[in-house]
Amino acid sequence: MHPAPSIILFTVLSGLGFGLMIFLGLGMPSPTGLSAFIWFAIAYILAVGGIISSTFHLGNPKNILKSFSQWRTSWLSREGCLAVATLLVMGVYGAALVFLNMRIPLLGYVGSALALATVYGTSMIYAQLKTVPRWNHPTTSVMFIAYAVSGGALLAGQVSLAVWFLPAAALLQLFIFLTADGRFGAAGSTIASATQLGNIGSVRQFEPPHTGSNYLMKEMIHVVGRKHALKLQIISVVLLFTPVLLLLLPFSHALALVAVLAHVAGVIVARWLFFAQAEHVVGLYYDKR
Repeated sequence: MHPAPSIILFTVLSGLGFGLMIFLGLGMPSPTGLSAFIWFAIAYILAVGGIISSTFHLGNPKNILKSFSQWRTSWLSREGCLAVATLLVMGVYGAALVFLNMRIPLLGYVGSALALATVYGTSMIYAQLKTVPRWNHPTTSVMFIAYAVSGGALLAGQVSLAVWFLPAAALLQLFIFLTADGRFGAAGSTIASATQLGNIGSVRQFEPPHTGSNYLMKEMIHVVGRKHALKLQIISVVLLFTPVLLLLLPFSHALALVAVLAHVAGVIVARWLFFAQAEHVVGLYYDKR
């Protein structure tokens, strides 16, 4: 799949923002006044900024409002509805902390649950796609949630939790790198099954379907060299483990900043590979598998 920068930023930034909201809703930390305003501003900038970046990938931005009406059948619509609900609930919860110096636990718990559900909704946009076997697997949702929780714990300063969540997310990503390559073959899709001509003999493409490129080839077919993919996988895993080592050192704001930047960079590299290595079955039609 084409690794569009807008979608990479959307999934990475919104995951961090909603991940931070999970911990703010749980009272971890539980700031008030100006401090609370700063914490919630960071969470909203990440979450809303990520959502806004995703609109740059839309062919027609006017369809944004229409997407909310398809929640019965579309995970994209469900994710949008959950995101709005989370932002509204956490807005009220944060306003009470900022202006009234009062924490409303029940509201915070509801907001945390909605933030977690939003991340799950984002993951299901991809995990539901049977046409992309690499994504159509339970580890896709677990990975999105692991990044949100580990990144949220790191941003929230919950070191005692982050030192467990961060390596767990890194190990999960390593497991996915090692196992995901075989999912397309395991799904059983071939050019013979795609054309339904396998019953009459061996199937191969004689000529391309057309001479020029088109939308499907641009968006659904992206080839990344195995050698380059391996280098990026190593870089991603190293970056994802780096914050764990930094958190074990005596605390300093400089080290904390480097830990956050290393984590974000690792997630961005992994997310680029998440899209670039995903193979859509439409590639069989164009003999690009």
